[in-house]
Amino acid sequence: MKKDAILKEQAPEKAMFTNRYLLKLLWPLFVEQLLVYAVGLTDSVMVAGVGEAAVSAVSLVDSLMVLVITILIALSTGGAVLVGQFLGQGKEEKANRAADQLVLFAVLLSLVIIVFMYVFRNLLISLIFGDIENDVLTYCNTYYTIVLASIPFMAIYNAGSALFRSVGNSNISMQASILMNVINISGNAVLLYGFHMGIEGVAFPTLVSRAAAAAMMLFLLKNQDRRVHMSRKFVLRPDWSLIRKILKIGVPNGIENSMFQLGKLILLSMISGFGTASITANAVANTASLIAVLPGMAMGYGVVSVISICVGAGDYRQVRFYARKLTKWVYGVMTVTNVLMIIAIPFILNIYGLSRETGEIAAALIFANCAPAVFIWPLSFTLPNVLRAAGDVMFTMVVGVASMWIFRIFFGVFLGEFMGIGVLGVWIAMVVDWVVRSLCFCIRYRSGRWKHEAVA
Repeated sequence: MKKDAILKEQAPEKAMFTNRYLLKLLWPLFVEQLLVYAVGLTDSVMVAGVGEAAVSAVSLVDSLMVLVITILIALSTGGAVLVGQFLGQGKEEKANRAADQLVLFAVLLSLVIIVFMYVFRNLLISLIFGDIENDVLTYCNTYYTIVLASIPFMAIYNAGSALFRSVGNSNISMQASILMNVINISGNAVLLYGFHMGIEGVAFPTLVSRAAAAAMMLFLLKNQDRRVHMSRKFVLRPDWSLIRKILKIGVPNGIENSMFQLGKLILLSMISGFGTASITANAVANTASLIAVLPGMAMGYGVVSVISICVGAGDYRQVRFYARKLTKWVYGVMTVTNVLMIIAIPFILNIYGLSRETGEIAAALIFANCAPAVFIWPLSFTLPNVLRAAGDVMFTMVVGVASMWIFRIFFGVFLGEFMGIGVLGVWIAMVVDWVVRSLCFCIRYRSGRWKHEAVA
């Protein structure tokens, strides 16, 4: 697919952002995303001394918490787009009011989620995790109850991160993420190895680390000298006109991302029927592929920040220029990371000490992901961020959800189960999903119909 033909646009006479600004925005995002994924991995590794049941409990509960955090991130993205568009219009006072409303609504939503998830705790655990062993269930209940209390703090952290990204300051969210990791890892070490606590030894540090990051965000957002800030006194009165605009972006984005996570759980359930070798190979390949696309995922947040400001300014020549520029950067980064991952396949298999059968499956899955990702992934995941930043979220949601169910899930079941290809069939279906998404988003981008969807 010829990306230059799709995104071709002459450079404007005066670019809104320098390369230095873009690099300063993007590299902390990569570090932040790396640290975010490191937290869950660290908990799983450090709790291993408690027993396999504890490791299973952490993994199961974290898979549910990822779904909740996905909703909060989607809401924060809606706020970031609105704030960015206000800044592009030069309406900084409105941007600050939107910041107040984003934090307020994020906290209120998180409290509703906590009440719901606590009241229906037993139902959710049995419905999602099925018939699990008693010791795993006991650990699940303990870890679930403690970590559940951290959701409002994650709501504040994600809202703050999105707001600071909207003004090009991704250093703060990176620093908050570093703070979380330091507190989490040191807390785990003290409680697990010093006080010999059980699963509580990883649950409480997670709660405290997220509370610390949220406190840091609130403290910095209250600084009236910052370009985007909250009011001195916390605003408790909802401004529904602004909240509706935030939700116009956040709700479709949240539905799309939630359906994506649900689809992963459905496919994981099917893969579990292919045997231990397939389950293990799928887990290894998932880790490798995540590392390979992590820089592209991080740069996607930067795309939203840059494009939303251009849209707010009403300068669609700048929008097209930066869409092309940043997509080319993502292509460059994705080429490097995925080629390196393919080269590293033997090393990865050696680290995990996989059996010959499992290793062959894992190698095939990693290659099936990384080789197409070089060519297709940016148009499938970076380009829709341009559309989202312009407010065209309904289109991205419909395409994302429809393509996932039709191609990734149903076609994956067809290839994996009925054609007998197994777990490789699921990964082939995923690439087909990428291709369909790319075609739809490219056609939409070229049509220019997304230009009329601004929310500010």
